[in-house]
Amino acid sequence: MKLATWNINSLTVRLPQVLDWLGANPVDVLALQELKMSDDKFPHAAFAAAGYHASCFGQKTYNGVALLSKTPADNVVRNIPGFGDDMARVISATFAFGAAPDAADNLPNGIRVVGAYFPNGQEPGSDKFEYKLAWLKGLRSWLRTELLVHPKLVLMGDFNITFDDADVWDPEGMRDQIHCTDEERYELNALIALGLHDAHRLFPQPAKSYSWWDYRDFGFRRNHGMRIDHILVSGALRPRVTACRIDKTPRKNERPSDHAPVVVELA
Repeated sequence: MKLATWNINSLTVRLPQVLDWLGANPVDVLALQELKMSDDKFPHAAFAAAGYHASCFGQKTYNGVALLSKTPADNVVRNIPGFGDDMARVISATFAFGAAPDAADNLPNGIRVVGAYFPNGQEPGSDKFEYKLAWLKGLRSWLRTELLVHPKLVLMGDFNITFDDADVWDPEGMRDQIHCTDEERYELNALIALGLHDAHRLFPQPAKSYSWWDYRDFGFRRNHGMRIDHILVSGALRPRVTACRIDKTPRKNERPSDHAPVVVELA
């Protein structure tokens, strides 16, 4: 079983790239961020032709998230229940990869997938930064309850936060800057404290493994990037994780997204 996340930075522009990537990487679930389109523009037919069901939560011009899956989504929820927000940032659904309970833990085989596009925050001290911190607290409060109902849970997406200096090409230059502040990292680690685990770091990884590179100053060519796209798995799923990787190949495309897909494999 493979799950993946990818901020595609406009599905209108990069639909062919997403379809090509799915053809070469037929994951079971793909969470997309930054669709930058309204729901009525979402290309359901194109994904259906590729063998994928699609649940979307779009927004004109900005934001927008979707879950593409080989099996139909159940119990789809949009945004964070209990947190008032007019931005399309979160979509959740359950996917049944087998109907019978798992003999190993007596838990249903259905996995709850939460695909999220975390706020950028702009800069520390700004109104958008305060919104980001409030949003993170709202997400954590909801996930605490969600994990009780769905012990097999995956939270993945563009977090717009690094865990530590190892996730940043220039940690000193970025210190206390957006994506790298103590406040953001505190909230990210508070999610970990709920019982979630960073799938990427469950395995040895190459040094300077990043998932985002600025379009400017030859950022990708020089590997001046950050790891801000994450896949967090619950404790019930951690023993099932067999691999996690960042696929840099699509970043080499013509007119690529500035993010690369992250893929986790579960036994």
